[in-house]
Amino acid sequence: MSKTATLEIDGQKYEFPLITGTENEVAIDVKTLRGATGGITTIDPGYKNTGSCESGITFLNGEEGILRYRGYAIEDLAEKADFLEVAYLLIFGELPNKEQLDKFHADIKEESVVDDDIKKILDAFPKAAHPMGVLSSLTSALTAFNPSSVNVDSEEDMYKTVVKIMGKFPVLVAWTMRKKSGLPLNYGDNSLGYVENILKMMFEKPNEEYKQNEILVNALDKLLILHADHEQNCSTSTVRIVGSSHAGLFASLSSGISALWGPLHGGANQAVLEMLEAIKEDGGDTKKFMAKAKDKADPFRLMGFGHRVYKNFDPRAKIIKVAADEVLGDLGIEDPVLDIAKGLASEALSDEYFVKRKLYPNVDFYSGIIYRAMGIPVEMFTVMFALGRLPGWIAQWKEMRARKEPIGRPRQVYIGENYRAFKALDKR
Repeated sequence: MSKTATLEIDGQKYEFPLITGTENEVAIDVKTLRGATGGITTIDPGYKNTGSCESGITFLNGEEGILRYRGYAIEDLAEKADFLEVAYLLIFGELPNKEQLDKFHADIKEESVVDDDIKKILDAFPKAAHPMGVLSSLTSALTAFNPSSVNVDSEEDMYKTVVKIMGKFPVLVAWTMRKKSGLPLNYGDNSLGYVENILKMMFEKPNEEYKQNEILVNALDKLLILHADHEQNCSTSTVRIVGSSHAGLFASLSSGISALWGPLHGGANQAVLEMLEAIKEDGGDTKKFMAKAKDKADPFRLMGFGHRVYKNFDPRAKIIKVAADEVLGDLGIEDPVLDIAKGLASEALSDEYFVKRKLYPNVDFYSGIIYRAMGIPVEMFTVMFALGRLPGWIAQWKEMRARKEPIGRPRQVYIGENYRAFKALDKR
């Protein structure tokens, strides 16, 4: 017998089915609430207690610090898989065998050329334009160069669309950074791996041979894996709700990039570095700012510590801290900002106030440190987040269309004026 939840309103009882997920998450199915009650709805600002969909992609348990993609622990994927394998897993549901992975990579390479007219669009942006605005615009512009709609019921059409965006998006990311840095636009090297190619496209200079650093490749690979999906966050929900109108994949991805841009979402790693710069300008006294963070009357906020979802240690932060230590050790960078970062992390991990409240350094804190050490401009940090999140967004859009989910249309509780008679202009 299926379980139900009973809601009583003014003495009238209504029953609604309970849905149980594979990890024993329980949800009340209220989709018939409005019809059954004659117009009553629920209200949940920010949708903190509302499931917008059923999904088989990512499982997240914030209380226990668990993150899994398609059932695989994030720790195992970060240690044993590369980003392209994880992308395939998220999008198609299973880890690829060697033949599937080789074909996936080869097909992506075939689609890695961007129409030259995209350069004209990029040229129109001033150098001071924020890279996230540029990336969102260029991603949306891809629609103009790929006008045919995708047949979502065709596995072949969906596959072609996936490899197309997986091939072109890193080029857009690299061009966005090179525009910001004043470097000539380039293409990658098809003899390289996916992540190696990204680094070369971003950092190659026209007057010298580019040399790969395996520690940087490994760190970026892990960062992209750790950011690849994170359940129904703001940008992912945006991609799904835009896609629910049957908007195309490129347009839906562009909307996700815009959502990610916000400082409360993907902009958090940029906010970390801006905070570190401000501490440096103030003299670099980390103990002073730790005290300010503990003072409830002080408006200062310690960015990159704690997490909205994880009530314990962010499992991604545990993984990427090791990579951050390797990068800083290998590059031997003398940077007072990075010294401040290491000082803050060390103090937070031993300070009773932070430990008791589980305010540990999160993935945004460590990713910002790595990106700075790699020489990526701070305005590009969120772009790198988008690069990692790309396969997750694709997977979520693909799942939403395959499940034929209805168009997103939230309700509201109106709190405005009641009916008012219109007054002529001379009577107001």
